[in-house]
Amino acid sequence: MTMQAIVHRLTMQHPGDLGALAALFDAGVLEPANVAAVIGKIEGNGGVNDFTRGYFSFALATLMSERLGTSRAEILERIPCVLSGGTEGVLSPHYLVLERRQSGAPPSSAGKRLAIGVAFAAPMAPEAIGRQAHIDGIAGAVQAAMRDAGIDDANDVHFVQVKTPCVTTARAAAAAARGASVVSTDANRAMAYARAAGAFGVAAALAEVDRSALTDQAMLSDFAIHSPRASISSGVEVDRDEVIVLGNSARWTGNLAIAHRPMRDALDLPAVTATLAELGIAAAPQVSAADALRIRGVLVKCEPDRRGAVRGHRHTMLDDTDINAQRHIRGAVGGLVAGVIGDGRIFVSGGAEHQGPDGGGLIAVIAEI
Repeated sequence: MTMQAIVHRLTMQHPGDLGALAALFDAGVLEPANVAAVIGKIEGNGGVNDFTRGYFSFALATLMSERLGTSRAEILERIPCVLSGGTEGVLSPHYLVLERRQSGAPPSSAGKRLAIGVAFAAPMAPEAIGRQAHIDGIAGAVQAAMRDAGIDDANDVHFVQVKTPCVTTARAAAAAARGASVVSTDANRAMAYARAAGAFGVAAALAEVDRSALTDQAMLSDFAIHSPRASISSGVEVDRDEVIVLGNSARWTGNLAIAHRPMRDALDLPAVTATLAELGIAAAPQVSAADALRIRGVLVKCEPDRRGAVRGHRHTMLDDTDINAQRHIRGAVGGLVAGVIGDGRIFVSGGAEHQGPDGGGLIAVIAEI
């Protein structure tokens, strides 16, 4: 039996608004049991205290538990829900519902099609976050998600979304009470280490970097080490790593495929247009209205260049004490990509340490072929 991947891009009026998803259930368009994962962009601040992510997760678990007759806890243990806060500029709050359904059709003879795999790691002690055990755990979960997707060749993986826990003051205190220490008691710094460990774990799983180079000392230090397919978010709403692997596989059918490119910096428009071109979508300079309807999801990671310049010219994102640098970069890169596709429903996540080239990031697009 072949599988088919379907992506529903849904808008929301507030971080707990699941009305569009409920409408799909009511209309019989989507069976609740077929929901494999959710990736969303909501209007929180994207920081440690961004509780809009937990709000959405709770609302999703409530709706799904009602429709499936199970507990909220069981839903959260089965369906990865990865959320990124911050919809600066023209970014629009939305979420992608990734559906997997059985298909009686044979695999496509025209090429590989979108495949979705998910996995959860074991709950993680706060003292393990941002360290070797964290890297190893994520690497194992990525490989498990690849198996779940039926992807054998790592070259067929185009985007790996990981949600990983972060160190809070309470979690750090709990570790200290056990005689253990966390990677950093600065919550923002610890969150950066968590994202770095996630990127290293993806790089290890996909054999993008020699495993011996993926050390504690290299995290947040050697930025030449990176994964061009890793997208890592960290938050208080989870206590273990959640992984979603998106790729293309000959074992899947349907009309969706995914493509990706690394973005060398925040102005890398050619990476955006090249990714679209791989899917048969031209941007001249903006995608046509007809082709825009073919796009099912746009996923971006970005980072304010820590060297303080973009293409040799100084930027001030890192020195602005009024607006966090991550909010600057999300708004800037979101505007660039939205201008190409003509749509603000783009998942743009900051905090791209070791995720794509230093000072840049990555873009992945899911579209109809």
